[in-house]
Amino acid sequence: MKDFSLKTWFLLCVCFFVTWLATTYWHSAIELLKLILSAASPLIIGLVISYILNLLMSFYERTTFFQKNFNASSRRIICLCLAIISMVAIVAGVVRLVIPELVLCLQLLFAEVPSFIDALLKNENIRILLPETITNDLAGLNWQEILNKIAPVLTTGISTIGTFVSSIFSSLVTGLLSLIFAIYLLLGKESLQAQTDRVLKTYMKPAHYNRLLEILNIFNDCFHRYFVGQCAEAVILGILCALGMLVLQFPYAVMIGTLVGFTALIPVAGAYIGAAVGAIMILTVSPIQAVFFLIFIVILQQLEGNLIYPKVVGSSLGLPAIWVLAAVTVGGGVMGIAGMLLGVPTAAAFYRLLKEDVFQREQSHKPNHIEITE
Repeated sequence: MKDFSLKTWFLLCVCFFVTWLATTYWHSAIELLKLILSAASPLIIGLVISYILNLLMSFYERTTFFQKNFNASSRRIICLCLAIISMVAIVAGVVRLVIPELVLCLQLLFAEVPSFIDALLKNENIRILLPETITNDLAGLNWQEILNKIAPVLTTGISTIGTFVSSIFSSLVTGLLSLIFAIYLLLGKESLQAQTDRVLKTYMKPAHYNRLLEILNIFNDCFHRYFVGQCAEAVILGILCALGMLVLQFPYAVMIGTLVGFTALIPVAGAYIGAAVGAIMILTVSPIQAVFFLIFIVILQQLEGNLIYPKVVGSSLGLPAIWVLAAVTVGGGVMGIAGMLLGVPTAAAFYRLLKEDVFQREQSHKPNHIEITE
């Protein structure tokens, strides 16, 4: 009892001391935390890459062809290479399909704006709505010259955004340490798992070890189901968008459907990003069709957000639809896009843990009924 008491007091003192340090030197603690996260960022990125690639690699490893024709070590290397090639091919295919056409549409849009404005000003209905002084002033403007002045500003803004995005991707691509770390994790995940399991068993009590293992399995299952469900939902939305545009005879149907499906990997807000780009592309062909396209995408997004997304992603996680929407909203408010991506599986994991704990407590509080027979 004395040893336990001394140990308890020691832990309390340590906790109070750490709390005092954190509150007194808060800014220094934040800077230290940022430094640690910055130094560990290649490892964190490597973990994320390895987890995503492991989904594809495990899928290839489970196929009959690889199981019959290759041994375990060769199958692992081949499936890992296929997973990397598949991921790069998907991203490169979408970029190759969308970016050139988007640039061409922007060029056509800038070329057609002056004639479009002149046609509007010559329209009698428009001239009636606008005062004569404003109409004369607008008609006297050199729109091509104005566009020539605006274009460099927009080009600079677009190039700045492009530079920012390219710097992110270049850091991921050129961060060889992250990629190498991810490859090492995937190639030796069984041995690493066995080593971690051995360390945990050595330093943890069996009850605590079993509980930790149960929690980790629940989180892994939720994240796995979420990523698979999110990809399925993005494919469904992209197909519905392309089919709807083909039926309504909108231009660039397949291309915009692919873009909307790809950006839909970002929960809730992603489809609107793809829709904005699609509206710009359709605007170069017909402004009226661009307006109708926006109406169509709003209706489709409402259908997706209230029916498809909660059913596909929520049912795969066992999370009710209302909590799926709540997790996306709260996660996006706290951490932005990353919070949207991580909020749903995290909420699903806590939901399952809470549900199991409540069930166990209810079972333990139930009285044992003993029947007395004469």
